[in-house]
Amino acid sequence: MTPPKAVIFDIGNVLIRWQPEAYYDRHFGVARRKALFGAVDLHAMNEDIDAGAPFLATVQAWAARHPDWAAEIMLWHDDWAGLAAPLIEGSWNILHRLRAAGVPVFALSNIGDDTTTLAESGPYPQLAAFDRRYISGRMGVTKPDPRIYEMVQADCGLAGPDLYFIDDRAENIATAAALGWRIHLFTAPDRLAADLRVQGLPL
Repeated sequence: MTPPKAVIFDIGNVLIRWQPEAYYDRHFGVARRKALFGAVDLHAMNEDIDAGAPFLATVQAWAARHPDWAAEIMLWHDDWAGLAAPLIEGSWNILHRLRAAGVPVFALSNIGDDTTTLAESGPYPQLAAFDRRYISGRMGVTKPDPRIYEMVQADCGLAGPDLYFIDDRAENIATAAALGWRIHLFTAPDRLAADLRVQGLPL
């Protein structure tokens, strides 16, 4: 099998664990977390940020609209490093082995522009370790909209089976598959490594 020419990693739940509910469970207990998420659509807030809305200003605006939950909402920004944690070490090991073997490694993630800057200047400097980065907050469009995948192809000059895409969300994988990309629905690093070997990549 001819190997793909580039491997594209999602970030959340592929390289860094992203489980906001678990974070709030730890800090406030399950009952209060359920009440919070029932009263405030924090995932919708985060989708605005992923699409390009300013991180701090957006969280502050949502906190102002929900004063009973303001302190909890502000943690989405003020303790983002605790919210997005820990690193998925096995995935990073795979990424570094691919790069060491000369395989181009890209990122394609729904994440805000400000969030990315905060992450790489703080807890996660390794987010700079990509040959190309496609950040939804900078591009103004999020997965699974086909436009963001088309923008990736236009920028890197690769398409179809030359691209191997790793994501934890089935809807994001489906759009890539419709464009002919090779795909992997991420569940665990060992399964990813095994599939990359099947694709003919050096691991």
